[in-house]
Amino acid sequence: MISNKARYAFRALLAIAQAPVGEALASAEIARAYAIPHKYLEQILLDLRKAGILESRRGKSGGYAMLRPADTVTFGEVLRLFEGPLAPLPCLSRQAYRSCEDCVDERSCVLRREFARAYDASRTVLDSRTIAAALEDGLNDGLERRSA
Repeated sequence: MISNKARYAFRALLAIAQAPVGEALASAEIARAYAIPHKYLEQILLDLRKAGILESRRGKSGGYAMLRPADTVTFGEVLRLFEGPLAPLPCLSRQAYRSCEDCVDERSCVLRREFARAYDASRTVLDSRTIAAALEDGLNDGLERRSA
């Protein structure tokens, strides 16, 4: 299960990616449209800015806009940003590898082998699906703005 923070990050990214090129969306508008606590959303947007995914603009037409094209931002990248390593076991993680404390031999570990299959499948999907592809496929159907 993903956290609210990651879910809100995806909602905000999908909303910002749908904005006309060059147009920034105000965080208050996103927060209101998707019923996200504004201060919490600001922290999330700051994390996305620090990661080089979004840019922030000041002024009357300020807000947040995509810094990178939406077709270069994957679900896996964003999920790792907010959830950390996606591997279900530490011995499967590429970025935070460590042996399992109770493991005798990784090469013959049945748990590692079976969870590796599931992890590989989910990682393949998450690292190949982009924000732009999700929008093109209409996968944002569950992201309708809430009525004000």
